[in-house]
Amino acid sequence: MRLLIAFLLSAGFFWTAPVMAEDLFVVTPLTAERSFTAGIEGPAVDAAGNIYAVNFGRLQTIGIVSPQGVAREFATLPGASVPNGLRFDREGALYVADYVGHNVFRIAPGGAAPQLYAHEASMKQPNDLAITVDGVLYASDPDWEHDTGRVWRIARDGKVALAADGMGTANGIEVSPDGRTLYVNESVQRNIWAFSIGADGALTHKRLLHRFEDFGMDGMRVDVDGNLYVSRFGKGTVVKLAPDGKLLQEIQLPGQRPSNLCFGGPDGRTVYVTEVEHQQLLQFRVDRPGLEWQRIQGRQ
Repeated sequence: MRLLIAFLLSAGFFWTAPVMAEDLFVVTPLTAERSFTAGIEGPAVDAAGNIYAVNFGRLQTIGIVSPQGVAREFATLPGASVPNGLRFDREGALYVADYVGHNVFRIAPGGAAPQLYAHEASMKQPNDLAITVDGVLYASDPDWEHDTGRVWRIARDGKVALAADGMGTANGIEVSPDGRTLYVNESVQRNIWAFSIGADGALTHKRLLHRFEDFGMDGMRVDVDGNLYVSRFGKGTVVKLAPDGKLLQEIQLPGQRPSNLCFGGPDGRTVYVTEVEHQQLLQFRVDRPGLEWQRIQGRQ
């Protein structure tokens, strides 16, 4: 045997240990329980791989968590403002939905001071945010008291315009990889709608992508293939839907109330989930990178 191995090495043949298959869609905690409040939401990942989630330790804050799970306070919103959805743009600026003050704040790349970016007094609340490749924001605006909602468009100059009215409780929101479709879910009505995004940013051709028969929904994100990951609030799962709305997979979580999710990790294939029941960040590996991660890394 030794002679055979010596011959193979001398002839240029090399043996390597087989690569073990990675465990995908297996959920583990990233942070300790109760490290956030019950208002844990967000989340978003920067170019260095740090995860940001809101209401860390107390309301009004944004926490920053290393990929190893080390957490600290990053920023605090001014006045009575309370953060909810977070998104990064390609330049590294962080946008923060303030559901109390009807604002969207912007934190400049490398900074930690929230600056007012947009305000709309007629909003009930900016809840979750979606962002296009050129930095235009769409904000969901649920009216929980009346089970209705709207969607607002926020231009690069911070100007706010109503983009969709007459909806149910608009909550999770996301843009497709080609930038032509906006997905919006309704938590109470359990619908996910798709809108066509026009050249001027207008939303048209509303059509039903998927409807669930039970439990609610919250945040959503797409991967680079356009598959939509949706947090099922109350059911304790994250589902993966194909671009045509077909249910591909359902991932069980240790808590029943996932509020939102994002993609990160060294290759964009780690999904981070904010979970309200245990007030912590969860994580699991997936097969394809997230779209937002790819853009932040400058790969699209």
